[in-house]
Amino acid sequence: MRIGHGYDVHRFAAERRLVLCGEVIPYELGLLGHSDADVAVHALMDAILGAAALGDIGRLFPDSDPKYEGADSMLLLERVVALVSEKGFSVSNADITIIAQRPKLAPYIGQMRENIAKSLGISTDRVNVKATTEEGLGFTGSLEGVSAHAVVLLNE
Repeated sequence: MRIGHGYDVHRFAAERRLVLCGEVIPYELGLLGHSDADVAVHALMDAILGAAALGDIGRLFPDSDPKYEGADSMLLLERVVALVSEKGFSVSNADITIIAQRPKLAPYIGQMRENIAKSLGISTDRVNVKATTEEGLGFTGSLEGVSAHAVVLLNE
């Protein structure tokens, strides 16, 4: 077994969609990034790559490469899963924490879990997604952006 941890952060931006765990969340701001800026999926990909000792998403999908501009992070996640599978690993479970003062994410958690489980090729009961605020503190608390942590367990 191998454990991996991932972390990512993106700032809010006007005229962008807010995408978290593959789910489009209705909100007046989206997240700024080269791809769709799905901060939760980016943290998850880094956790998976870290557990397999395969680097990080910046190395695999560099933001200097125009082919990743506006990329769907869920498709990139599927590529990461295929890569670790080629190395003899499978994802056992995933736990994702999204830190956002707004919007409230509770209504979307179920679909987020389903989206992630499908991309990982595991059952929904092996995926946990939760959201929390920072009580108005820090950059997420002051509505500057969203961050996410992810932990995964890989089996060989």
